[in-house]
Amino acid sequence: MTRKIQGFDVGGSSVKAGLVDVDGGQLIGELISASTPRPATPAGVMQVIAGLSRRLPEAGEGAGVAFPSVVKRGIVRTAANIDQSWLGADGAALVASALGRRAEFLNDADAAGIAEMRWGAGRGEQGTVAMLTFGTGIGTALFIEGRLLPNTELGHLHLHGMDAEKWASAHVKTALNLDWPAWIARVNDYLELLHGFLWPDLFILGGAVSADFKEFAPLLRSEAEIRPAHFTVQSGVIGAALAAAEASPS
Repeated sequence: MTRKIQGFDVGGSSVKAGLVDVDGGQLIGELISASTPRPATPAGVMQVIAGLSRRLPEAGEGAGVAFPSVVKRGIVRTAANIDQSWLGADGAALVASALGRRAEFLNDADAAGIAEMRWGAGRGEQGTVAMLTFGTGIGTALFIEGRLLPNTELGHLHLHGMDAEKWASAHVKTALNLDWPAWIARVNDYLELLHGFLWPDLFILGGAVSADFKEFAPLLRSEAEIRPAHFTVQSGVIGAALAAAEASPS
């Protein structure tokens, strides 16, 4: 019997959701979304998640939420791209109350990395793999021999006198109206910085821009192999549901 769990991915501009076949590593039906509330307070985000959940087909026990923050045991510890009122909030408890089921609450890039390492571009890879998600900021997930080192937050490394995500995120590309060569030059700066610290065997590039990988792939430069995320914008939703499945009783 297929296990079905709802997954949610909270981003700076939208909250995405889907019903996930956690045994096959794929969405059942379509990915749906709603705008992230302004301000993105805990109450506002819970209202959006509950509304999206009602639009999805029935699911089994548990739900997974990918969130743009350092998350320790379900508690939100940072708020770089989300409302400051989240600091110290028990995200897992809030989701469980809103949906009436047990919830797994984790960093969004970690969730995306889990999906890619289990079923996507990093499947079967050992060595050191860095998953990078380009969106409002830059999320990072680091895997060594297939094991996740959670909450790395390497988008906040300093690059050209600022947080790297303020130099090379997808939001910066849009805000400055950069073409592919101009933006990828910034991304290459970031990849070089990361490589100097981590010496990864593989970079996986995720976020919505990964759907256009073929357009900018020839411009990328790194000593490590670079692949696009297999699940593109679905990675966070699928990974959050997988994390919930692994945390729930069998």
